[in-house]
Amino acid sequence: MVRQCEHCGERRQALRRPKTGHKVCRECFFQLLEDEVHETITQNQLFKKGERVAMAASGGKDSTVLAHILSELNTRHDYGLDLFLLSIDEGISGYRDDSLETVKRNEVQYGIPLKVLSYKELYGWTMDEIVKEIGRKNNCTFCGVFRRQALDRGAALMKADKMATGHNADDMAETILLNLLRGDIARLSRCTAIMTGEEGALPRCKPFKYTYEKEIVMYAYFKKLDYFSTECIYSPNAYRGYARDFIKDLEAIRPRAIVDIIKSGEDFRISSTARMPVQGVCSRCGYISSQKLCKACVLLDGLNRGLPRLGISRTRGIKSTNGVADIDEKSAVAGAVGNGFSKKLSLEF
Repeated sequence: MVRQCEHCGERRQALRRPKTGHKVCRECFFQLLEDEVHETITQNQLFKKGERVAMAASGGKDSTVLAHILSELNTRHDYGLDLFLLSIDEGISGYRDDSLETVKRNEVQYGIPLKVLSYKELYGWTMDEIVKEIGRKNNCTFCGVFRRQALDRGAALMKADKMATGHNADDMAETILLNLLRGDIARLSRCTAIMTGEEGALPRCKPFKYTYEKEIVMYAYFKKLDYFSTECIYSPNAYRGYARDFIKDLEAIRPRAIVDIIKSGEDFRISSTARMPVQGVCSRCGYISSQKLCKACVLLDGLNRGLPRLGISRTRGIKSTNGVADIDEKSAVAGAVGNGFSKKLSLEF
């Protein structure tokens, strides 16, 4: 017996939605997912007509589906956005060089301009070179810090008004758990925000905040989108992997657990007695920072001085000579996770 789509009742079932459990046809799945993203965009007023929006593009499933759907919705609902792709070449042989070829094909497929910036031209180092110095244990710290700043620099260079990233619901839930476990009050208070950086020159938004990773994969598969699926060769050692495995286990038991974690994160209220870091700008590069030097400058300083672990070890402070930070192995870098505010997690429910 052929079972019909539970949504339209006309076409044959093709899949069961991981998020809702509904059995739908491909056409309804596409429409439902796109409508949900559109609803997220409109309800949260993520974009304004005429804005120039940079889409962070890695060539992976999330950024590829984001580029496809945002391009479709921009036309369908007349958002009036000027879209372009922004990619960062971290310098990882056998991974990023291949994925960038996918992004270049996406540029042609979607008719969206592409800008590529590299760690080498921005920082003088590739990730391959950094890993040789630091090893594989803490390499994701360097990559995460450098990548975030590189995206902001690229967006500023291209005169973007806003940046859209492919962070999905699974990513959001993982981040909430990580910040809760680390007692990172500053990040915990803002990690559920669908838009961040509104106080700065470049706000970032997450149109996929409530979109499950499995549904993004299904969308890319059934749409036959061109994306790169190989995992970064250095990421298996990332601490985030533990949170990711836990989230997957929860999802297998109760699919709604992902949204429940996000909703719980949104309901956190930080106690007024908790000391929060004051945002300023880096004295060296001008990037936003709660310390005298931003994390990227601290990490880069350590690499250039042959002391790559400076930005990772626990800190006692930074000495200053003639206004320039003087950092040594015993007095590691300020700006490590949790530094600058109370370690005590003070929450009101």
